Amino acid sequence: MNLAAVVDDLLEITVIGSFSRIGYGVRRRLFGWTTPRAGSMAGRTVLLTGVTSGLGREAAGALATLGARVILAGRDEAKLQTVHDELVRVHGEDRFPIVEVDMASLASVHDAVERIVAAESRLDAVIDNAGAIFLTRQVTADGIEATLATMVVGPFVLVAGLLPLLEATRGARVISVTSGGQYAQRLRLDDLQWTAEQWDGTRAYARAKRAQVSIVREWARRIAHRDVSFVAMHPGWADTPGIAAALPGFHRLMGPLLRTPAQGIDTMVWLAADPRAIDLSGRLLLDRRDRPFDRIPSTRVSPADRRRLWDAVVHLAGIADPRPAPTLIGET
Repeated sequence: MNLAAVVDDLLEITVIGSFSRIGYGVRRRLFGWTTPRAGSMAGRTVLLTGVTSGLGREAAGALATLGARVILAGRDEAKLQTVHDELVRVHGEDRFPIVEVDMASLASVHDAVERIVAAESRLDAVIDNAGAIFLTRQVTADGIEATLATMVVGPFVLVAGLLPLLEATRGARVISVTSGGQYAQRLRLDDLQWTAEQWDGTRAYARAKRAQVSIVREWARRIAHRDVSFVAMHPGWADTPGIAAALPGFHRLMGPLLRTPAQGIDTMVWLAADPRAIDLSGRLLLDRRDRPFDRIPSTRVSPADRRRLWDAVVHLAGIADPRPAPTLIGET
């Protein structure tokens, strides 16, 4: 193992050193990262959810600079229009179609899929970035707890519906933006919708992210990476309006060490832009490097549990299983 890898591993152990801007800065120098060149994604189309603020807004701008056609997906039409207009003004052309979609509503997601399939001839990447922390337990019109609906069930329906378009696009990939907080939560398959526990919005968010990562692993297991690559990444601790509003104490304490939004999206954009990233299917990344899916043995999600979760999400989604798969010997 070389010195850079040793330093990287030591940073990862510290957590604070890894997730903060310290980790980003050290790793960028250690591994000599290159920045994708402007225009390098010309001719490629990316669907990005949660684009109206925070990391999503930053990523929309970065992808636009790389020349991508960026489908702007979000709940608020007025905010989407603002992002659209800013991108057109900066880049001097309109390659930023708007898709209004509420990821917590199955009807809205199905409608978005129909519009995208009708309008687009290719889809090079789907970046699942939308997320929310709910202070009180809420249930959607579909009868699904809102955190689970927004970050697990809705994205599952979106990807399932867009799968034919993704499979028809050479080198397509699905990138799920997760959270380091998922490491601390055990997946409760017997209570995915928080009916048996006292509500805790922050823990529900982290648990939904745990489920999200597990679903990414199942997608990757069921679909050969040569067809579509499925990968998860977490941005570390980035300074966004969402963090400031949902976790004000953490934001005040860690403020000087929080990453900038540009630092937070680096791996996300790199995964979308670099042709070699297609070979990372089934992985979890931070700062362009593989990371473990589990840090605490008691939170590990086994292959059998991932299959149970998949089946539960298919049931909640109310769709046919998009990729039934047999049990594989030796799967991890």
